[in-house]
Amino acid sequence: MNRISTTGTYASLLANLRSAQQRQFAASAQVATQKNGHDLKGFAKNAEMLTAMRSVQVRGAAFLEQNKLVVDKLTTQDTALRQVADAAQGARQAIADALASGRVDTLVEDMQAQMRNAVDGLNARYGGKYLFAGGQVDTAPVTATSLSDLTAPATVISDFFKNDDFLAQNKVDDATTLNTGVLADDVGTGLLTSFKAFQAFEEGASGPFTGELTAAQRTFLEGQLANWDQSHRDVTNIAGRNGLTQKRLDSVNTDLDARQSTLKEMMGGITDVDMATAVTNLQSAKISVEASAQALVAMQDSSLLKLLRG
Repeated sequence: MNRISTTGTYASLLANLRSAQQRQFAASAQVATQKNGHDLKGFAKNAEMLTAMRSVQVRGAAFLEQNKLVVDKLTTQDTALRQVADAAQGARQAIADALASGRVDTLVEDMQAQMRNAVDGLNARYGGKYLFAGGQVDTAPVTATSLSDLTAPATVISDFFKNDDFLAQNKVDDATTLNTGVLADDVGTGLLTSFKAFQAFEEGASGPFTGELTAAQRTFLEGQLANWDQSHRDVTNIAGRNGLTQKRLDSVNTDLDARQSTLKEMMGGITDVDMATAVTNLQSAKISVEASAQALVAMQDSSLLKLLRG
């Protein structure tokens, strides 16, 4: 004959109630957080994979954040290079206008203004650092500020450039390193050479440029047009290479964004809970808790002790 133990029955009912409560708590947490767990223990068999994917995700985010600064720097360089190219074109146009009108009343002032624009572009800064100075980022790469500086005694064009030969590079993802540096002397040597030739003629026997063009001045200026065209092409080509670097970086960033999205989806497939299932589990757990509680109350109502007291 099997004996029924009141104590054993109570223990069994309490165990069922606690188990149902634990299931309800777990299901409630999943519904609230929409995650299968709150730490790696909650993902058990996939913990190693999640750790690896998270590491790749963090590294990708770091590259994207760094690349924002590189994009800004290249954009600033593009603006500065266009300014230098425009100065070369502006100087060429000033000479062409003088040849067309036969007068040079403001030619020197126009050329001085274009040289100032060119030097300002070559001495452009980003984040307080000179863009085209190589490694000498705290030193202005071009020291000439006026046409007369260029014809000072015992000077050559290279004397006016203080940049070194260091070309900046940036690692923009795990497999790509871009050359992002541009040097002032590479951009401006031809330009300053043309400005110096103009100023030397202005200070020479056939100068100065005032009033109507002389035959000697016309011949000189006509011969200089080709030099200015070449200077403009040289700077434009450098600006073009900077633009290609920008496009390459845009492509890298697009790829990084795509990889980040893919990783997020893959990780979500592991960590994110199926809400329909989670809600169903929660409802089931609530019913189990209610049923266990009712069974415990019923056990109390039918206990031998209550019968004896009654």
